[in-house]
Amino acid sequence: MVKYCIKRILLSLLILFGVSVILYFLVRCMPVSYLEQKLASSLGSSGGDVSFEQRLQELKEYYGLADDSFWGICKGYWDWLMKFLQGDMGVSFKYNRPVEEVIFENMGISFAISFVSLILQLIIAVPLGIKCACNQYGKLDYIVTVLTMIGISFPTFFFGSIMIKVFAVDLGWFEIGGLHSNLPVNATDWTRFWDMMWHLVLPMFVLVILNIGSMMRYTRTNTLEVLNADYIRTARAKGLSENKVVYKHVFRNTLIPLVTTLAGILPGLFGGSMITETIFSIPGIGNIAYSALREGDIPFIMGYNMFIAVLTVIGILLTDLMYAVVDPRVKLGK
Repeated sequence: MVKYCIKRILLSLLILFGVSVILYFLVRCMPVSYLEQKLASSLGSSGGDVSFEQRLQELKEYYGLADDSFWGICKGYWDWLMKFLQGDMGVSFKYNRPVEEVIFENMGISFAISFVSLILQLIIAVPLGIKCACNQYGKLDYIVTVLTMIGISFPTFFFGSIMIKVFAVDLGWFEIGGLHSNLPVNATDWTRFWDMMWHLVLPMFVLVILNIGSMMRYTRTNTLEVLNADYIRTARAKGLSENKVVYKHVFRNTLIPLVTTLAGILPGLFGGSMITETIFSIPGIGNIAYSALREGDIPFIMGYNMFIAVLTVIGILLTDLMYAVVDPRVKLGK
């Protein structure tokens, strides 16, 4: 196990190096530049007499972005890599703060939304998928299949906009966006907490509805395969009750393929839901990253994407290790 982990960690470091190279070259080729936009806004408001191109070149030289040739980009990447290995992701152009500070300060709300949504998805999707598989081609199976296909087909921005229109604008049950209402100054912490929770109902509802379908269908498909296995027929032939067969033998073996979803869960928990947070104006890391991406904030884009890449690699490693936990037949020694 130790040898396997060391081997995978070394391979992961190589993958992360390749990802960082590709990311940096792509970011340097972005058509939008935060420095250019910021300088244009500054000169327009202050009426400075220094030429735009000269000031822009000075800023690019200061941040190491002046040379757009191949070797200049390579040098810029090397400088960024050395700082990154020392734990320095740079200073965000847009937020004028260290990238790691911006990420960790805005990650909490994104994690809370994603974690609660994930728990609700598992509670609903896994039992529902098993139930549909045990009643294949029944009324419940057809109804759930149709509803999940509709949910999967909805784009996030479209479904989120419908929820805002119906429940926030027309019915007035929820706020259109944000995290807090206009509460009085003397409002208690408990009141502020429940106010924030009420603001998060719609975003979490959107995440659950749009993601529950794929997980339910995946569970249903895996359960159908397990139900047709020889050892399930043997268990039934021994006189075991149907509930014992399903929830003791079928359920455990259904979890084995579901473990593969762990690889995407970790970056999803900490990386934020970019579209959902943007639609509902939630100041999470996804919304922050989207704003930085639109304005060409190179340090933040690099830091955020590398943060997601590290989480993805860790998630894949945990997935492989979890296989050995849920399936004793899997050996990780090689």
